[in-house]
Amino acid sequence: MTSTPVRKVGPADVAPNRRRGGDVRILLSPRTVGSTSGFGGSLTLEPGEYVCEHLHPYSEEFVYVVGGRLRIRIGEELVDLEAHDSVMVPKGVKHRMVNEGDERAQVIFHLAPLAPRPELGHVDTEFLPGRSDEPAPPVGGVR
Repeated sequence: MTSTPVRKVGPADVAPNRRRGGDVRILLSPRTVGSTSGFGGSLTLEPGEYVCEHLHPYSEEFVYVVGGRLRIRIGEELVDLEAHDSVMVPKGVKHRMVNEGDERAQVIFHLAPLAPRPELGHVDTEFLPGRSDEPAPPVGGVR
């Protein structure tokens, strides 16, 4: 028996966020399911789309490509991923993702541990034109 209610969350249950590029959906988080150790979701990048460079000061990021291809720059290293490949981005390391292929890239990601406060969890080092004033995806909440 669990004290935390079990909740199924699908892409239609959360708003897409395009502030940093692509279609980011935070599916499992303190806000959506009451998680206490990390959060995860999905990313869809159409051909030519990218996620702006950023870093996570408190969290490692685990990236798994479900379909398509993805190029990720982690620090100064370029890593090409295709379906069923995965990679970990270490804490505090700048990274940027781009779909240089000709088909949609579908990605699952997970970050852990959580930052002490949601606003400390993500540091943007690049911005999409006209998108820097959009709110960040809701991740945190009362824990």
